[in-house]
Amino acid sequence: MSATIEPGTVKRALSAHAAIGLIAGALLYLVSLTGTLAVFYNELQRFEQPGAPEMTSIAPEAVQRGVERVLAAEEAAGLPTTTHLYVHIPVEELPRATVTTDNQAFHLDAQGNLAMPEEIAWNDFLVQLHYTLNLPSLVGLTIVGVLGVMMLALALSGVIAHPRIFRDAFRLRARDKGGVGLVDWHNRLSVWTLPFTIAIALTGALIGLAVVTAYGVAGSAYDGDVEAVYGPIFGEEGAPDASPAPAPDLAAALRHMAAEYPEVRLTYAVLHDPLTAGQHVQMVGEHEQRLIFGEYYTFDSEGRFEGTAGLADGALGQQAAASTYKLHFGNFGGFWVKIAYVIFGAALTAICATGTYIWLGKRRRRGIEEPRLRAAWTGVIVGSPVALAATVVARFTIGNEAPFVAIFWIGLALYIAASVLAASRKQARGRPLPA
Repeated sequence: MSATIEPGTVKRALSAHAAIGLIAGALLYLVSLTGTLAVFYNELQRFEQPGAPEMTSIAPEAVQRGVERVLAAEEAAGLPTTTHLYVHIPVEELPRATVTTDNQAFHLDAQGNLAMPEEIAWNDFLVQLHYTLNLPSLVGLTIVGVLGVMMLALALSGVIAHPRIFRDAFRLRARDKGGVGLVDWHNRLSVWTLPFTIAIALTGALIGLAVVTAYGVAGSAYDGDVEAVYGPIFGEEGAPDASPAPAPDLAAALRHMAAEYPEVRLTYAVLHDPLTAGQHVQMVGEHEQRLIFGEYYTFDSEGRFEGTAGLADGALGQQAAASTYKLHFGNFGGFWVKIAYVIFGAALTAICATGTYIWLGKRRRRGIEEPRLRAAWTGVIVGSPVALAATVVARFTIGNEAPFVAIFWIGLALYIAASVLAASRKQARGRPLPA
């Protein structure tokens, strides 16, 4: 017995298939666009909140004073006890001292006084859009990790599918019609940025899918304890003890680092379980000429040095895991490396955009007219930066509390819908659509 599928059903299925591909391409484009902007995350923080105190360095005693004041203020306000407290140490790219808890964040002045709340909600929105597409953390990281795998597969398969791609690396028929010029731009950019694309896609996939893997391993071998999975790589949390205790001697740990490791550039101090008997301190320090984001230097609550996590000189797997972040975001070689990442990132964003236009163009030349899909794709390409610009305007008109997620996604959806509606009206009037 044979079953016949109606032509109308086949057509709808093909349209659904094309729409799914369009969604995947749109997400790749959005991740590439936001990643390019996020290269200047530190600089954008200074742009978003220009009035915060800045300094080239801060004394250990001032850091100690600021931490104690933040903890005391949270206790007086009846806020939930924070499990981790982070102190951003002033560095050249971001010369600000900031204390962040599970509840809030404050900038310090050079004396350790609480100067003002940190207000960088737009930057945080941008990074979360890149990392998780503003979805719940595990879901979003999984999707973005899969997108990294897709990008890697597309880059490698594109090379294999075009055996002349390297031979024609400098052949650019930019003004040719019939889709040839667009194809040449796509292929040339793909060749010129291939090492960058592979590095970004691979590290993005590792960062995203590592979280999923950690949850899987924790569920099967550590009774759901994710920290136990990360412990051998980034350092153990230590035995918890919730008994009350005074604030740890952070100043002593900072003095030890200055005396014993003067070549290490401190970026963060991390307090685990502050104001409990089980608390301990970790210093994060960058090493010159290394891709690792830093080494963890562990101290007890009295400021006595206990050892390092091994990110700088431990197992190769540890060092590789610690090197993915700088390689992915381009913050390892100063200003000009960031400029290079922005240029390559813009090229990668253009590759994502043109790839779908080429696919739609090929279908159109085969007689498959899809004006709504083409309009929807144009809505994504133009609407994404427009919606991002709208969030920037909202930040400086409404303030730090503006609903950036809603503004972006609703604005993008409206732009796409308007593009599709305009295409539908043109089609209904029988006007030819632009090629």
